Amino acid sequence: MEQAHHYRQIDGVPRRRFNYGVALALTAVVGLVGAVAFFSNQSPASAPMTLGAAIAPCAPNAAITGSRLSRTEMHAKPKHSKRFRAILEKVEKRPYKTMEAIQVLKEVASAKFAETFELHADLNIDPRKATQNLRTTVVLPKGTGKTVKVAVLCKDENVGDYKAAGADVAGFQDLIDDINKGELNFDRLITTPDLMPQIARLGRVLGPKGLMPSIKSGTVTTDVPNTLKEIKAGRLELRADKKGVVHIPFGKVDFEDDALLENFRAIQDTIDANKPSDIKKQYWNSAYLTTTMGPGIQLDLSALNAKEYA
Repeated sequence: MEQAHHYRQIDGVPRRRFNYGVALALTAVVGLVGAVAFFSNQSPASAPMTLGAAIAPCAPNAAITGSRLSRTEMHAKPKHSKRFRAILEKVEKRPYKTMEAIQVLKEVASAKFAETFELHADLNIDPRKATQNLRTTVVLPKGTGKTVKVAVLCKDENVGDYKAAGADVAGFQDLIDDINKGELNFDRLITTPDLMPQIARLGRVLGPKGLMPSIKSGTVTTDVPNTLKEIKAGRLELRADKKGVVHIPFGKVDFEDDALLENFRAIQDTIDANKPSDIKKQYWNSAYLTTTMGPGIQLDLSALNAKEYA
């Protein structure tokens, strides 16, 4: 007699088919019930983890075997070091005038190297609009405190003149070959407008490193000697990121206070001079000073707008 579909013949004897799906489901249920029973008998003090934590290793994306961070723990602020907590105790939670902020940051600077001062200014602009895309240059009167290595892509007959004007590297085909090999032994690259077709081919190498010359950044120029002089003296590119925030260094902690303030004022004047004409409301949303290893100190915008620095 023909057997039902859930039976099969084994050695002529009808046997019930083994349902693997049902077996796996029953195993999972038994395991879950056992886990619930085990943890229900644990006191809060002795329970090593929650049921969710116990089964966390089974999850495909479980990052830590045997435990799972709670939502609160994942978004918790990182713990600061003892050194940094001691620094924070010296900084009052209030807006500072610029000179006062500079002096406090110099006082708390404790790194074993000369930390860099930085300005982070949140501007009320929308960089997606062409009229509000801030990108220009600024010359720091007291320099950056950093030695800048400058290369010039030029015709062979101009190599000697540009090296005499201060270029660390100058050349044409040999420099192009080095760049294609990824040998970028310079911090800034300058070229002339007639060589832009050659530069365009190097964009895949120079672009990701932020070394691509452009007219807006002042690194495509007909006056190479003067551009070299300005970059060596402390000329920087000043630009806002996608969120309208300017991040720019303006000296080292071993600078004199007045030198740092002079550099800061040059940056502020440049930002104000490039205010988009269609911005009718407040231009500066916020501004913070910091150092490489130091805390961020908020600046007093009312004093900043009135150019009251001390």
